[in-house]
Amino acid sequence: MKLAFIGIGNVGFSLANNLQKKGHEILVAHNDPQSESVQVAVQKNPDFQVLSVQKAITEAEVVFLATPFGANEKLLTALDVKNKVLVDCTNPVGAGISHGLESKISGAEKVQEWAKDAKVVKSYTIYGYENFANTQFPKYNVKPVMLIAGDDTHAKTKVASLNTDLGFETLDVGSLSQSLHLEHMTLLWVKMVRAQGHHPHFTWAYLER
Repeated sequence: MKLAFIGIGNVGFSLANNLQKKGHEILVAHNDPQSESVQVAVQKNPDFQVLSVQKAITEAEVVFLATPFGANEKLLTALDVKNKVLVDCTNPVGAGISHGLESKISGAEKVQEWAKDAKVVKSYTIYGYENFANTQFPKYNVKPVMLIAGDDTHAKTKVASLNTDLGFETLDVGSLSQSLHLEHMTLLWVKMVRAQGHHPHFTWAYLER
């Protein structure tokens, strides 16, 4: 697939780099190809192609949003994302690692408001970037699970196929409103790792009896 990444920092690069190695074409969406984040990403993986944000969105089959949450409204309301699968990899994190929207609504639902013609899927938020760069846990005979939420079944199917390429098992938890609970899982992981010093190389698994 041709995949566009808006945001190519730790999360965006880890996903893009892994997916490029699995045969996907990566478009770095940025209006300043000389920006530090773009230059660092291209130096690490010269196979990335850099395009303006709108051009990358237009050409891509799936668009990844991996920006700081606070930038999303201004960014998305200025773009044409009609009918695009938009993967929300962002989290509204507030003071003290709290939910930045006071748990009244998920960040993904706000993304859908700002990109009303897109097909938003919440994914790649419940762990840190370390587990997007490397999804292998050789001590265990199970794959790590990636939980996704969204209102469009076809869009979620596309994201699930990317999960498979990355090495994740997919668990669809339902509608986009379920993203609020995924964002709370993110806060749990972040508090454990970034605040309490737990190592970052752990994920959740989905086990059925």
